[in-house]
Amino acid sequence: MKKILIFFLIIFAVIALLSLMLTFSHKIPLGEKVAVIKVTGVIIDSTSVIEELKEYSKDASVKAIVLRVDSPGGAVAPSQEIHEEIIKAKQNKKVVVSMGTVAASGGYYISAPADKIVANAGTLTGSIGVIMELPNIEGLMKKIGVETQIVKSGRHKDMASVFRSLTPEEKQILQTVLDDVHNQFIAAVSEGRGIKIEDIKDIADGRIFTGKMAKDIGLVDELGNLQDAIMLAGKLTGIKGEPRVVTKKEEFSIFSLLKGQLPDNLIGNVFSGIQLKYLFTP
Repeated sequence: MKKILIFFLIIFAVIALLSLMLTFSHKIPLGEKVAVIKVTGVIIDSTSVIEELKEYSKDASVKAIVLRVDSPGGAVAPSQEIHEEIIKAKQNKKVVVSMGTVAASGGYYISAPADKIVANAGTLTGSIGVIMELPNIEGLMKKIGVETQIVKSGRHKDMASVFRSLTPEEKQILQTVLDDVHNQFIAAVSEGRGIKIEDIKDIADGRIFTGKMAKDIGLVDELGNLQDAIMLAGKLTGIKGEPRVVTKKEEFSIFSLLKGQLPDNLIGNVFSGIQLKYLFTP
């Protein structure tokens, strides 16, 4: 009987403890963490970055997100998707960007909406522009005696073909597309940085800047390294002292290695047709 009584007392104590924890869980701080998300290499896919942004945005123990950008940019659509997700994340968290060696073109596009941008003095950034690369092997095909025959239902359907040159009309069509995407880039930077569109247009000709130059013209807020960005994120959210940092462990794969080191898939570039890129190519 005594053992049964002790057993029930233990159960009662556990229940009471759980009730107490639930009662005060909303009053006691759940943590003072800063999450670091890395964007490294050419931006080809946005999936993993968006998943991390969504995860940390919902995590009550994370007070701020630091986006570590070390990228020359990449494809337009993934850059825009990350940009939009950062805007959503800002509804719940402070977002600070830390720029590494390079954060240019698409790398700057995804940085623009952040609450604060921190760059090293020698970071290469800016490159607000759009590029489209269309390989042409028409001359080679003629030399080796190979002829291609095209069957199409629209007169511009094959204007991205690698087997012939663009006509003047097709060049104008593609230029119109590039100009539209370029204007989207300018508008995104203007909105994110709070700078007039006219002022952004003056520097949006594809040129690059050092971190120091970018700070002078308002593209960057502060000069510093990753640790400085983490401390700034903590300061913005009221964390006292050095914040606890959390980051997702990277899984090694041949694909991730290629994605991070190569400018893009070479074969895919040649045969995939039109590709719009926010990409800095030194």
